[in-house]
Amino acid sequence: MVKVTRLDGKEYYINPHQIECIEINPDTTLVMLSGKHYIVREEADDVLGKIEDYRQRLVPQVVQE
Repeated sequence: MVKVTRLDGKEYYINPHQIECIEINPDTTLVMLSGKHYIVREEADDVLGKIEDYRQRLVPQVVQE
């Protein structure tokens, strides 16, 4: 789950695997597979960074010797 902030300042967590696309119009809008739309304060690049960080935590790191 990744933390995002609604326009009213309330923070919540969203499942990044359920995001179908991210629209910028001009607010960042997360369009979910269910058809729901979430408008968030974060820039699209910030949301993408959070998703990348989340997915890296899911995959065990390979230790090189």
